[in-house]
This record gives sequence, C-alpha cells and structure tokens, in this order.
Amino acid sequence: MVSTAVPPRPLSSTFLLGLAPVASWFIIRPFLDPIPSLPGLYTSIGFSLFAFIATLYLVPALGPTFIKAHLSGRDLLKDYATPIPESLGLVCASVYTLALILFIPFAFSDSLTTHSTQTPEGIFVPEFPHSRLSVYLSSLLSLLMATILGFLDDVFDIRWRHKLPIPIIASIPLLMVYFAERGNTHIVVPLPLRFLLGSLLNLGPLYYLYMSLLSTFATNSINILAGINGSEVSQALIIATSVILNDLLYLPWPIGFRLPVHLLGSKAEVEFGGVWSAGMAYGSKELVERHLFSLYFMLPLVAVCSGFMYHNWYPARAFPGDTLCYVTGMAFAVVGIQGHFSKTLLLFFLPQIFNFVLSCPQLFGLVPCPRHRVPRFDKVTNLLHPSKAIFMKPPSKLAATVLRILSFFKLVDLTLHPSGVILETTNLTILNFFLIRLGPMNEKKLVQVLICSQICGSVLAFSVRYGLAGLVYDGDRR
Repeated sequence: MVSTAVPPRPLSSTFLLGLAPVASWFIIRPFLDPIPSLPGLYTSIGFSLFAFIATLYLVPALGPTFIKAHLSGRDLLKDYATPIPESLGLVCASVYTLALILFIPFAFSDSLTTHSTQTPEGIFVPEFPHSRLSVYLSSLLSLLMATILGFLDDVFDIRWRHKLPIPIIASIPLLMVYFAERGNTHIVVPLPLRFLLGSLLNLGPLYYLYMSLLSTFATNSINILAGINGSEVSQALIIATSVILNDLLYLPWPIGFRLPVHLLGSKAEVEFGGVWSAGMAYGSKELVERHLFSLYFMLPLVAVCSGFMYHNWYPARAFPGDTLCYVTGMAFAVVGIQGHFSKTLLLFFLPQIFNFVLSCPQLFGLVPCPRHRVPRFDKVTNLLHPSKAIFMKPPSKLAATVLRILSFFKLVDLTLHPSGVILETTNLTILNFFLIRLGPMNEKKLVQVLICSQICGSVLAFSVRYGLAGLVYDGDRR
C-alpha cells in the first residue's frame, strides 16, 4: 500500500466525466454535416482526450498492482523510504498504442470516399492507400517493440552500454517499410558545399544507418536525462508539443493565413500555409499528409504524457521507468523519419544533445560511471548538490585532458590532489551542470529549470529552422 508520505493526488470525477462528452463530440464530428476539412484530425483529438482521461485514472488505480508485482522503487532524492510504483510507463504506452489502433479506421476512412479508380467496366472502385497503411502499421509495430524492449529493460535492469543499440531492433519494421516504399535517401546539400557535391546527395545505405541511429538517440537521450521527478515526461511533453506546432504550420487553414515568405522553403510550402484550394493548386497534398501523420502520433502522445505528468510531478506518486522513454523516443523517430523532417526534429533535442555530448566520457568508460548519476540529496537542507564520480586510480592522460577542458568551461567541478592529480569529478549530466552554475536547489526548482531549458531549446530550434536555415539552405529544407 502507498504510504501517507506520498498520498495519491486527487482526481475530480466531475472533470473526467465532463471531458468524456467533449472527446465523443470530436470523434463523431466528421460524420455530421457539413463534413469538416481534415476529418481524421478531429477524430485524433477525440481519441487523444480519451487517452488523457484513461492515463489520469489508470496510473493511480494500477499503482498498487505494480508494487505487489515488485515493480517499485525508492525515491533517492527524498527522506522517506516509501515504495513508489515503477514502470508505469507501461500503462502510458498501452493507452497510447490502443488509441492509435482504434484510430486506424478513421485515419483512412476519407480515402474510401474521395479516391477511386475506374474499372474496364466503367465502375468506380475506392482506391485504398495501401502504402500509407503499411507505413502506419509498421510505425505501430515499432512502437510495440519499443514497449516490450523498454519493459524488459525495467525488469532486467540492462546496463547502459548494452541498452544503447536496443532501439535499432525496434526500428527494423520502420526501416523495412521505408525501403519497400522506395523512401527518399537524398539530402539537401548546404549552399557552401554545392560546388563540390551538387544540390542533392544520395546517401544510399548510409541514410538507413542514419535513421537507425536517430531512433537510438531519440530513445536513449531522454532516458539518460532522468533522475528527478517529472524529468522524463516533461521532456517528451515539450518535444511533442513542439513537433505539433511545427506540423500546424503546414496544414490548410480555413482562413487566408499566410506564413512569412520563404519560411517553409519552396513556393508550394509557402503557399500551403493558406487556404486548402491554394495548397491543392500547388500539389502539396503529400506534404500535408506527412504532417497529418505526425499529428496523428503526437496528439495522443501529448495526452498520455500530460496525464502521467500529473502523477509524476514533484513529489512523484509514480515512476515511468525506461518503458516511457523507449516509447516516446521511438514515437519521435517515427514521425521524424516518416514525416521527412528529421533535421527539424533533432533541433528540438538541443538539451538532450548537450546532455549526451557531456555524458559521453562516462557513457563510454573514459570516466568512472556510477550506477546512478542523480544529484546528491542533503536531508538537512532538502537541497540537491552535484553528485560526484570518484577515481580509484589516477585518470588516463586523455581523461584528464577532457575533464580539464570541461572544467575550464565550467561544465564540471574537479577535486584535485595537491600534486594536481584528479581525485573526483562531478557526474557529467546537464542536471549536475545546472547545480554547478546555479547553485544548490530543491528538486522541484531543478525540474523547473530543466523545463525552461527545454522550452528555450524549442524556441531556438524554431528560430534556426525558420530563420537562420535560409542562410545555408534554399527550397525544401526539411
């Protein structure tokens, strides 16, 4: 049973029951006259709202069951030893994939009525987009595999060096369908290099290697930036929201909306920021379908992350485990690859990129890597301090050089012997970096700093993508 130290957060039955009719209206709205533009989007919003309701309710309801199954842990940054249900990312992943499965008929229902081919007998037969369905199902299969592998990681506690390549396995169905559909393997060459490489460069098999590494990075980069209440789910929530905002720029709006010129790249992309007819005139339907596909996967992800964050916020009543990190990371890889905006997606991972680069000396064995690199908790002051890694023997010249460079830029704090030999270093994570630069703080404030850095990273990403990118790219810059 959950101790009184961390009582479950109250849920308003009135709120949950009141939200259900709203979600139902979004689902049935496409069947009412007049039929709105992009009817699948309405249905996706409806299922997302139901996913939000289900996550809010199921996480506390199933928490005791996870504890009985020995899927629980102690909060290392609290002064109580109450068991907290862990691996509840499995609940989020289950609700998320169920919402995507139930949405399948609605995602392609418009194709049965708007697309048809004429048989030799003169009969018009609906033309079903099998390629779009195969892409959707392969993406769903990759998410299911990521869920299984993430839960296995939670159960068997796989070491970092062994879990890094695991997402490559989950991305295989995605990459195979991409290959079968003859997916594009060309990249746009930056303007300064075009005199050497031309406008487009075909990477061939290297492009598939890049996509598999993208899935690995998206999954593990969220996983290694963890350790405090709300850190994993807040990252996923902000990145997913950023992707949704980016997708909305490419959708047809019912008003004469125009984005600033050349922000989206080519003329077709710019004009499609306006009414539907204008976009169709320029033949940008495929572009819209890509970003609709992204929205179909991101909207329910935002819903389940929002519902889980309510219970994972400080002080946490539930832990996500690695399952949530695997599923959210794979979802981002799916939309980045299938939506053909992987470069833009990586821009939303700027804090994760910084954290990964900073962590590399520990992840690859150059610097001692303790089992947990979370900040150190002071029970007396209730503040967090940078945690440290201890050298049992003098570091190698390479390790010492790397650490001194990091120390010069105030990224780590070193403890030196009078002889100058490095005895200790703060653990190489962005959380410890915040504590070094901003001083000790409580856990709630630290996660708020992390959230602010993630939001600032997304703002910078949009500035680079739709501002500075024009300096080195023209046309389609995705």
